[in-house]
Amino acid sequence: MGYARAAFEVVGVDIDPQPRYPFEFHQADALGFLAEHGRMFDAVHASPPCQHYSIASKSHNGNAGAHPDLVPPTRDLLQKIGRPWIIENVIGAPLINPVVLCGTMFDGLRVIRHRQFESSVPLTAPGKCGPHPLCYTMDKRKPHYGKLNEMTAFVMVNGGGNCSKAAASDAMGIGWMTKEELNEAIPPAYTEYLGWQLRAAMMLTRAA
Repeated sequence: MGYARAAFEVVGVDIDPQPRYPFEFHQADALGFLAEHGRMFDAVHASPPCQHYSIASKSHNGNAGAHPDLVPPTRDLLQKIGRPWIIENVIGAPLINPVVLCGTMFDGLRVIRHRQFESSVPLTAPGKCGPHPLCYTMDKRKPHYGKLNEMTAFVMVNGGGNCSKAAASDAMGIGWMTKEELNEAIPPAYTEYLGWQLRAAMMLTRAA
């Protein structure tokens, strides 16, 4: 959605069905689709599965290594195709000179949601990561339990059941996903911000 707001025509690819995806969608292996069709596109945003690098996978399941490490092959393929690209992933993923975005950098967001973005074009963040506010909690052991409103406070959007779907949707600016989908999403504000930078870099390259 963020890229659409940055004036891109968006086509999505995922190995699983995505019935709520709001743009043209192809169910396919992303790397296979990219290898076959990548040069048809002006730019590519890739989000390899994060479980191999995720702190949650390592701490809760202890089996992050059982998940494939797809960042290197994704980067290699994008470089081979030669279109401008952005790779997104969680903190801890082996991205090269990434820009890190946080929800505190954007007006209207109520989620911290640190994510890394590596790119073939120069990218910048909109500012420094601000102080992290207390997040709404359903955990009665936390000292601020019952003191925050989930529709106005920052929230944690993950599989831990720390807020309702309504609060997660409002906090991230996403109204079309299930709670499970929200748990893995990034705010459209991130990709809109990056999308305008990507578009500007593409225009400069064409003008050169």
